Amino acid sequence: MSLTPFFTTTLTFILIITEVTSHYSSSSSQSPPSQQTSPSFTEWRSARATYYAAADPRDTVGGACGYGDLTKAGYGMATVGLSETLFERGQICGACFELRCVEDLRWCIPGTSIIVTATNFCAPNYGFTSEGGGHCNPPNKHFVLPIDAFEKIAIWKAGNMPLQYRRIKCRREGGVRFTVTGSGIFISVLISNVAGHGDIVAVKVKGSRTGWLSMGRNWGQNWHINALLQNQPLSFEVTSSDGKTVTAYNVAPKDWSFGQTFEGKQFDY
Repeated sequence: MSLTPFFTTTLTFILIITEVTSHYSSSSSQSPPSQQTSPSFTEWRSARATYYAAADPRDTVGGACGYGDLTKAGYGMATVGLSETLFERGQICGACFELRCVEDLRWCIPGTSIIVTATNFCAPNYGFTSEGGGHCNPPNKHFVLPIDAFEKIAIWKAGNMPLQYRRIKCRREGGVRFTVTGSGIFISVLISNVAGHGDIVAVKVKGSRTGWLSMGRNWGQNWHINALLQNQPLSFEVTSSDGKTVTAYNVAPKDWSFGQTFEGKQFDY
C-alpha cells in the first residue's frame, strides 16, 4: 500500500516521544526468554530532562534518526532527544520510553507519566562540564523533550528536572513503514512506525529476481544497499533488538519509484 511520500533530513540535537496504538498483528518469531524479560523493560532508572520551545524548528526538519518531519512521519510531539550515553550511535532510534517526574515536588505533576519515542540526538557540549551545563555530556543520562510533552509531567519552571525512565514496548497504528529513496543502484530505506521493541538491528531486502540481500545501517534507521532492484516488487525482512523478525512480502509493487512509502507487517507488542 503506497502512502504519501515524506523526505528525511538530518539534525544533531533533539529526539522525540510518541503515544500511539496498533491494531496489527505480526508473524514474528519469538526471541529467547532472557531477551523478552530484559531488566531495562521493568526497572525504573534515574536521569534528567530539559525541554525546548514550541517555536523551535526541530520538529519539522527532523532529527538524527532520519525520520524527517515528525508530524508527517506520525510521531508528533511525543518524541525525545537522547544524550550520547543513551543514544547508542543511533541504534536506539524508534525505541519507546516511559518518563515520570520525581524528587522535585515543587514542580512535578503527581501521578503522571509520558510515553516517548527516541527520534533525535542531544549532542555533547564539551565547553561545559557534565555537571555545569553540559547536560548531554557523558556519562549523563539526559532526555530533551518538546515543551508540550515536558508539561505533561512537570511545570515548565522546573528547568533541568530529575526524572525516572524505563524502556517499554511501542504501540503503533498500522504496519511497519518503508520509505525508499536513492538513485540508480543506490537504495536507501527508512524504517519507521515500528511496534514492539521499536529499534531495528538488521534489515534484508529481496527483489523478485534476487535472493535476500543484507542492508547496512547508513545512519539512524536509514538502511542502504547497492543493488539493481528497479522493476521488481520488493520484500523486506526486519529484525528488532529483541531478536524478533517480521517478513513483509511484496510491499513495494513492481513499478515502485524513489520517494514512495510502503506499509508492511507489524511486530507484536
